[in-house]
Amino acid sequence: MYVHIFGFRWKPEATEAQKERAKADILAFRGRIPGLVDLHVGHNESPHGQGYTFAGLMRFTGKQAFEAYVVHPQHQALLKWLKPLIDPVELDFLALD
Repeated sequence: MYVHIFGFRWKPEATEAQKERAKADILAFRGRIPGLVDLHVGHNESPHGQGYTFAGLMRFTGKQAFEAYVVHPQHQALLKWLKPLIDPVELDFLALD
């Protein structure tokens, strides 16, 4: 299992509508990204969040599935409009269960 965790610090110009669109667009990956087996997004509630207010977790069948996701057209379309609005952080790892 390969795990992708991400967080966003929204830039001041990001609107609430854009934040909702990001959530909807990410959730729309379900059933459309090969090898994506689990997906969760939500508001970061950690008091140690350092300004990262949006968080997500994705689990893939393996690293190859994750790498295919990175270049998938649906993911690239999201990044095109989203990247200017966020300061992201990402953690990716092979789960050692």
